[in-house]
Amino acid sequence: MRLLDKGRSLHEVAQVIGCHASSVMRWRDARRRGGREGLKVRKASGRPRKLSDEQCARLLELLLEGAMAQGYRTELWTTQRIGEVIEAHFGVSYHRDHVGRLLHALGWSCQKPERRALERDEEVIERWKREVWPEVKKTPRSWGPTSSSPTRAASN
Repeated sequence: MRLLDKGRSLHEVAQVIGCHASSVMRWRDARRRGGREGLKVRKASGRPRKLSDEQCARLLELLLEGAMAQGYRTELWTTQRIGEVIEAHFGVSYHRDHVGRLLHALGWSCQKPERRALERDEEVIERWKREVWPEVKKTPRSWGPTSSSPTRAASN
């Protein structure tokens, strides 16, 4: 900015500091609009959030109530279902891919349900492992390696 103040052109200043003249022009205009404060580096704000902090807190409450409380047949939360809940309660449409990003920002992570039968009996399984499996696993005593040769040993 001092070089500009001394009467140097945008192109001269750009050449001296090693940047494009358009950058120097942008800095000059920012200083005109906001003084020295206008030249401070600021993080780009990006697109405003669709849900407020209060709505995000309410969403977490709804999710903790469970999927069945929201009318689904199972307790499994999917990004599609959560997107539907957001639209129903807050009137905001989210793509299912972005729902995952929103949940991650709220401190939630992807969890996959274990695929196990409801009727599974852990005691019976453990007993089978202790008593039956060792017997099944045993190999016959007369076992030996088989020959990979296509001819019999006696045919020589």
